[in-house]
Amino acid sequence: MKLQVSCDLHFQIAEATALILMLRPLSDVQQRIIASRYTVAPNVKVTESKDLYGNFRQRLLASPGEFSIYTAAEVITTDYIDCSPGAYFVEIQNLPNPILPFLLPSRYCESDRFGDLARDIVLNEQPGYDQVSKISDWVRHAIQYAPGSSDAPLSAIEVHQHGYGVCKDLAQLAIALCRSISIPARLVVGYLYQLEPMDLHAWFEAYVGDRWYTFDPTQLDLRGGRVVIAFGRDAADVAIFHQFGVGCLLNSMNVRVSH
Repeated sequence: MKLQVSCDLHFQIAEATALILMLRPLSDVQQRIIASRYTVAPNVKVTESKDLYGNFRQRLLASPGEFSIYTAAEVITTDYIDCSPGAYFVEIQNLPNPILPFLLPSRYCESDRFGDLARDIVLNEQPGYDQVSKISDWVRHAIQYAPGSSDAPLSAIEVHQHGYGVCKDLAQLAIALCRSISIPARLVVGYLYQLEPMDLHAWFEAYVGDRWYTFDPTQLDLRGGRVVIAFGRDAADVAIFHQFGVGCLLNSMNVRVSH
């Protein structure tokens, strides 16, 4: 499927502020970028590089006053999600080196605190894909998906305690549960066609059967129409922007996805 995606950010800047952003999707095996656009107003220098995980990262110094960033892309992406019930658990000693960081506890995914719960959830499930599917289903039923409910970053422990959260909160709890039973998992941020309410979205991937598979505890049906912007260990790695200093206020963010 061909999708047109865009994100329009408007800031009020009190004084010159350094920003690091992740807003531009990249081509990979699941998606192909046909065209892209990235503009800032007022015009300032933007430098781009790739981070440790291969995500595009932009750096700029925002000038005082009203400041806006607009990014858009035309993308061909899959209209279905690969599912593989029964895909096997990969023994730790056989994991490729680049996968290992996604096996360890991280800032928002305290996987060393969830072992007992995870083992209870996946009891009698075949190790691998079936365990991840059971975890994703459990999170969907145990934690209320409440868009707009979280103003501050929450860890997996806090989400479990609160019983509700936004998309990234549910994904990070699922990630922590997967890692606690030695299944590598990573957070993904991007666009989802026909998401309601429309916004940037987050889901997770788990490494089983020698590849990454997509899971989304916020959606009843695991559907395609996804455009990946970035992936990482948790929200600290994939935030769409980091600001440094004071006096930078995000006034609005408009996300669009059309077919």
